[in-house]
Amino acid sequence: MWTIHGEAFVESCPGSRTMSSVRLPGVGVDRGQLRLEIPLYDLIGDVHGCAHTLHALLGTLGYVHDGECYRHATRQVVFLGDFIDRGPFQRDTVRTAMAMVQGEAALAVMGNHEFNALAYHTPDPQQPGTFLRPHTTRNRQQHRAFVDAYEDDATELAEALRWFRCLPLWLELKTPQGALRVVHACWDPGSMKALQPLLDAGNRITETVLQNASRKGTAEYVAVETLLKGKEVRLPEGQHFLDKDGYERHEVRIKWWKESGTFQSLAMGPETGIPDDPIGVEHLITYAHDAAPVFLGHYWLKGEPELLAPNVACLDYSVAIPNGQLVAYRWDGEQVLDMHHFATRKRLEAAAP
Repeated sequence: MWTIHGEAFVESCPGSRTMSSVRLPGVGVDRGQLRLEIPLYDLIGDVHGCAHTLHALLGTLGYVHDGECYRHATRQVVFLGDFIDRGPFQRDTVRTAMAMVQGEAALAVMGNHEFNALAYHTPDPQQPGTFLRPHTTRNRQQHRAFVDAYEDDATELAEALRWFRCLPLWLELKTPQGALRVVHACWDPGSMKALQPLLDAGNRITETVLQNASRKGTAEYVAVETLLKGKEVRLPEGQHFLDKDGYERHEVRIKWWKESGTFQSLAMGPETGIPDDPIGVEHLITYAHDAAPVFLGHYWLKGEPELLAPNVACLDYSVAIPNGQLVAYRWDGEQVLDMHHFATRKRLEAAAP
């Protein structure tokens, strides 16, 4: 197995730039004869190795492959993380997204699956012969699609992992119309404040953060878990439920943007058997109704896309399972989100791209 060690993160990033130097559409950029005036973004949810569906969605949105990457004349994609695991076309997914980011046709944030892949392939310096993410049966199963896809090409695996290191934990994009926020699971100012001194200038993890956030009980672990997997609250003593994979859970992931509720009413996901006891307000983050729009992935929703709040949208609609779909939101600067701006593509089951 190919592994990674503790070289400097930013230097290992292909085409690495701080966010202050990212060239955004609409900020005096000439593309052919068209001079863009306003940044317009297409936010795309968790792809999970479904490259063929991603390519179809990009085509629906008007992106054309120009020999370097998929590109739009007047818009830019923002990926919400979780490019890998589950689906059948891991390498094509990473190649597509990485080429778009390096070609400045897209931005992206890290998902928990990218963080987990880095930890899975990084030796633990405190326990020689082991890895930051232990190679247990459960963890091997979760990463099987990604690991199997690269087992015959250590060089391309190394390139993919180096790129994962370059992905910021969150983005806050300033535009003439107002700000736009992007994070994989939870916009938590407290977690961001705790991590900020330890991150690089582009909100990217360092070697120290990777190591400490892989160890339960550390402040970094709690902060990264919250940003990339969502806010969890422990159930009342003696209570548990089974998650979608059949694992027993004693904590519930909540709708953190809400102001109040019970464990059952605020549970994020389809699980049943969750108690209806009230959750103390000290456990909630809340998200102000007049705050900038924030876009999330991660939550494995089903059905037709809908807004979670007038300024909160989740774009993960389970593309990696039968009847799932890949979801985008076409953001044109609005601070109150519009249901009509969702764009979807049903999971394609047949051939690879």
